[in-house]
This record gives sequence, C-alpha cells and structure tokens, in this order.
Amino acid sequence: MEYRYLGSSGIKVSAIGLGTWITFAAQINCETATECMRVAFENGINFFDVAESHSGGQAQIDMGIAFRRLQWRRSEFVVATNIYWGGKGPNDRGLSRKHIIEGLTASLKRLQLDYVDIVYGQRPDPDTPMEEIVRAFSWCIDKGMALYWGTSEWPAHLVMEAIKVAQQLNLIAPVVEQPQYNMFHRERVEKEYLYLVDKYKIGMTSWSPLASGVLTGKYNDGKIPSDARLAIQDHPVINRLRAGFFSAEGHRKIEKVQQLVLIANKLQVTPSQLAIAWCLKNPMISSVITGASRPSQVEDNVKAIQCLPLLTKDVMHELDTILGNKPEPVFNFRSS
Repeated sequence: MEYRYLGSSGIKVSAIGLGTWITFAAQINCETATECMRVAFENGINFFDVAESHSGGQAQIDMGIAFRRLQWRRSEFVVATNIYWGGKGPNDRGLSRKHIIEGLTASLKRLQLDYVDIVYGQRPDPDTPMEEIVRAFSWCIDKGMALYWGTSEWPAHLVMEAIKVAQQLNLIAPVVEQPQYNMFHRERVEKEYLYLVDKYKIGMTSWSPLASGVLTGKYNDGKIPSDARLAIQDHPVINRLRAGFFSAEGHRKIEKVQQLVLIANKLQVTPSQLAIAWCLKNPMISSVITGASRPSQVEDNVKAIQCLPLLTKDVMHELDTILGNKPEPVFNFRSS
C-alpha cells in the first residue's frame, strides 16, 4: 500500500480507501461489512469513509460494530464521516451550527468512537452563512470531536471562501475536498480545483472511481446484472444513474468502456484496477475511496496500486484518446 499526506496536514491516508455508500447496510449485512473492513486493513487500507446519510445512519452503526469486533488500535486507522442529511426534520439537514454539532454527536455515538479524524460538510449549504459553518466545524475540532474538517462536492470558490473566513477569524480551515472523480467525471478536479491545490494545498479524497460500476465492464452487454448497484430499486440516486445508463450518452460511455477493457487486457489488469490506478495517477489525489460488496472486491481493488507503473505517458495518452474528455489546460494569455 502507498500512503499519501492529506493535503498540507501531517496525517497520512492509504492511497485506496474503503467507503460505505450503497453497500453497507444496503447491499451487505454487518458480518460481510466487517469482513470487508478486515480484509481492507490486512491489505494496508487505513482510511474508512462513511456518512450520516448512508442507509439512514445504519452504515455508521455497522462500521462502529466492526471497529469493536476488530479491536484495532485507534492510531492504526483513519475514519471520516460526512454531515448534511441527518433526517427529515427542519434542522436535521444542512450545515447550520445546530446540525453540524448534533449530527456529529449522533455520528460518534453510532460509530462508537470518541472522535473522527475527518468530518466533511457533505454539500455546500447556501442557506447558512460561511462564518457559522467555519465556527461550527472549528468548535467540533476544539472539543475533540474531530481532528480535521473538509468539504465534499463544494465548488472551488466556496472552499476558498471557507479558507479565507477561517484565516480572518483565526479559526480552523478545511484541509481536504472530497470530489467525485473518474474517467468520465474529471473536469472539476483537473481544472476547477487546480488553483485550490496549488495555492492552498488542499487534499483530495475522491469517490466513485468506477462510475458506479460502469468502468468495471460489467454492463458492456447493455444489460444490468441482478446483483449490480444499478439494479437496486427505489433509491433516488440509483434511479437517476440507471436512467442515464439507458440514455444515448450512456450508450456512448459503454462503447468507450469496451475499448478501455481492451487496454486493461493488454496490460494484464482488470478494468477496475485500471480505472482506480488512473485516478491515483493524478498527484492531486490523496486517496481514492472505493466500495465493495464482498472481500474479494477489496482485494481486487487494492491491486490497483501495482498498476501505477504500467500507466506510462503513452498509455495515458491512449486512454485520453478513447475518453475524449481531457480538459483543456488553463490558457496563458502571455504566451499567445
């Protein structure tokens, strides 16, 4: 396993992490979740990501049970949780001071932990003043409930606003952003966030490296396997992803994945390993958060680390040619 610094902080996270979205308490039970975590840890993964919204908090409960069963020393693992959607009440969602503190308190209880290493504001909250958000996260850190805080899917200008507010008030600034990043979703990381990383040394813990399974090649015949993530019914996000799968753009993505599979075969790696390694090739990425519904998937994903030397400049160019979506570099008018 490779370990990378989380932005400008002194904490190191495994280059591959394990997350709970859709899988824990949805696709898999607590026993399987514990086994996935055990296998992950034995393969060098020390970074585990969860959210209060995952399966209505049950994912946090299952992860907390796993921590108790596995009896790891607290210094041996890094756990992050996301705060935003904590329930249906008027103050159970968003990033008000009330919900940040109450949501994190409830999360710690479900996780059976004294503190989390990282707490994220899972989405930007336009209805709460930035000063209130920064003060609330800083208070949680001062009280020992979390060690660092970060943002998830925030536009770059709001991350910079949070940093500047923290600096002005002598409070604690976010050290990490958690964006979606994969071969089909790259514009924000590779262009919008460049200044964030260069100027403020923000770390990136990216999610959905396999584009909800599309990049594994399992959908290349145009059908959805019964045990696949896109087969889950009555889930608003999955419903939207499934609709996109059957769209004209979805068909174009499958055609590209079919070509990507040929590259993976030539390199003698799995399509999943190729997709994860592609994310890790970006030096901006601190950790790639993967999902798994069985321990064997964890073991397969971890092997992506070994694929990094195979992604030469020529191979990356070949992949970019297939994808056809590499962002244009920021134009320097002085050179025109």
